[in-house]
Amino acid sequence: MKIIGTGSAMPELAVTNEMLTEYFDTSDEWIRSRTGIVTRHLCSKETLIDLGVEACQKAIENAGIDPKEIDYFICSNVANNYVTPAMSCVVQGKIGATCPCFDISCACTGFIFALDIAESFIKAGRAKKILILCAEEPSKFCDWKGHDRTTSILFGDGAGAVVVTEGDDLQSICTATTSLPDVLWYKHAMEPTPFEDGIEEHVPLQMDGKGVFRTAVTSSCKDVDQVLKEANVNPDDVDLFVLHQANFRIIDAIRNFVGQPAEKFPTNLQHYGNTSSASIPILLDELHREGKLKPGMQLVMSAFGAGFVSGACCIKWSMEK
Repeated sequence: MKIIGTGSAMPELAVTNEMLTEYFDTSDEWIRSRTGIVTRHLCSKETLIDLGVEACQKAIENAGIDPKEIDYFICSNVANNYVTPAMSCVVQGKIGATCPCFDISCACTGFIFALDIAESFIKAGRAKKILILCAEEPSKFCDWKGHDRTTSILFGDGAGAVVVTEGDDLQSICTATTSLPDVLWYKHAMEPTPFEDGIEEHVPLQMDGKGVFRTAVTSSCKDVDQVLKEANVNPDDVDLFVLHQANFRIIDAIRNFVGQPAEKFPTNLQHYGNTSSASIPILLDELHREGKLKPGMQLVMSAFGAGFVSGACCIKWSMEK
């Protein structure tokens, strides 16, 4: 497959570190030194569906196609305004598409998983043009009332989308899962039936920071090494490593593993925080629209998230600005 269109959308409200000091026992210096984050965008006036529609429309326009040309629509989303119908079903009608669609829940690795699924659909002859949307609102999972700074400072909301079609830009891809449900988790209480004992409680996002760091670095380094070997690509020949924007320390650890300079690792984490599966397509869209992606450039993408899931891919970029 190859990518022929990109798009992204962010909430209007930008929340600075200083603004968070009104709710948490923290400081700008404390947040910056541990994460690299300066601001994050949070939904206020707009909904996640609004962002998803905007990102998709931009990607479709950038691809120069009609929405009805889309054969399949895959949406990566952990939670949205509805439990059902799926977010892809709601967005599909608003963008004028008529294709089958479904959602996947792979946490921050959703974009890589969606690319893998899209590649399989194209290879099987089931589709020629596929729309991928990653729309996430992780700020809604955090403990704002309990004033827990460990997670609330990290996340931002946003959406990123791409259109893919037949091509040979994807050189290698891998996805992986290691069952570690206690490293990063969130529990939404469901209405119990009369036949159940006890009442389920809502539990805000819980994170074992050291466990996430250790697992993220280990998983990403393993995945990057695998896709580089499968694509027969030397790290020195990679132009850009487009990584999940979770934490500057994690990105630095991965950079040290591959032994490459910082300029090969573009970031927007400082502006948006961790936008879960939307982070890579948002960064990809920015790089594309700023003219920083040239045909023939060698890219490596890598992501990791709750589960614990991870994935990476090698892509030879062919799209003009």
